[in-house]
Amino acid sequence: MTTPTPWRGRLLVLAGVALVAFNLRTAITSLTPLLELVGRDLGFGSTAGAVLGMLPTAAFALLGIATPPLVHRLGLERTVVLAMGLAAMGLLVRGLVDGTGGLMLASAVALAGMGIGNVVLPPLVKRYFFDRVGTVSSVYITSMQLGTMAPAFVAVPLAMAMGWRVSLAAWVVPAVLAALPWRWVNRRRDVAARGPDSTVLLPRVRPPAGARVWRAPLAWSMVALLGMTSLVTYALFTWIPRWMTDAGLGPAAAGAMLGVYSMAGLVTSLAVPVLAARLRQPFRLLPPMLACYAAGFAGLLWAPAAAPVLWAVLLGLAGGSFPLSLTLINMRTRTPAGSASLSGFMHAVGYLLACAGPLVVGWLRDATGGWDLPVAFLAGCLVALTWGAWSSCRPRQLEDEWHGRAANPG
Repeated sequence: MTTPTPWRGRLLVLAGVALVAFNLRTAITSLTPLLELVGRDLGFGSTAGAVLGMLPTAAFALLGIATPPLVHRLGLERTVVLAMGLAAMGLLVRGLVDGTGGLMLASAVALAGMGIGNVVLPPLVKRYFFDRVGTVSSVYITSMQLGTMAPAFVAVPLAMAMGWRVSLAAWVVPAVLAALPWRWVNRRRDVAARGPDSTVLLPRVRPPAGARVWRAPLAWSMVALLGMTSLVTYALFTWIPRWMTDAGLGPAAAGAMLGVYSMAGLVTSLAVPVLAARLRQPFRLLPPMLACYAAGFAGLLWAPAAAPVLWAVLLGLAGGSFPLSLTLINMRTRTPAGSASLSGFMHAVGYLLACAGPLVVGWLRDATGGWDLPVAFLAGCLVALTWGAWSSCRPRQLEDEWHGRAANPG
């Protein structure tokens, strides 16, 4: 009797998923530690910095709308190659620009590629790893976290050694590498698009006629979960370095705290997807995250310089609601079509909501000269996050809801 090999024929796809995930945040955390340095060189201040901080969520929202039609036209595999091409182009050009407008435009191109990647990775996992959703979700979310962490640690030292332009453009290399497995997968798609049982073709990506994801209450719950998680996360991505310099840390140390914040997220990236897939009620994972938010914000408010590493670690652990939201995309759908539709909708509306995070926090900080009101604003967002998590974790499936009342006349 032959022992089954569940990963046979899918290792190249797994490598492609992990490499793409690594590139989904590099444009963000390679820039935020350098905002003051780049701002001095290009002549922009805190307002432009806040706009740059908002740009990722705006791009991710727009591409949440635009990506599902692209997937229907090109297919998941070709769409992910397009995503990495746009990311590589924007990252390279960003290191060559001479003005604020050029920096924003190049960043927008890079973020467009990353926004496409946000949407297509969950349905790719559903398509190729429908029998290993928790494990593969853990792999790709951890890889995403590594790609978030690495630029935050090396951006300032690399800029000091070789200039900020090299520091920004260097991340074109992993983006190009991430496209290579998918070029190969596209050449062998007839074989690679099959699961471990080669007699079973995978479902189509296009949803059935009449399906309307916005009619599903589950979709709005997921929007609240991802949107509020991302609002808080991107506010912290943008303003943790400034918060730390306000507390007396130097620029390199403040940038490193962003890396510590991202590194702490590795723990939840590894654990949350696997635990969520095994728990009947994944909401049990949320209360410890909320406790970490409370402790981290309290420390940053009342004793920021006393233990900055501890506060950054606590806030990083609190961000486990992000891997939870991505894992639930595949736990609450039956097909790649459902996964793609839910992923596109929640990324579009959720990131549109998240745009307010960097802007509102920056405005409140400048208006009051302190961090009390920004923390109060973020605490209110955590209330909405809690509702979204509770509702999303209830056992149900998108495909049972997305036809609206017509599909459930009773």
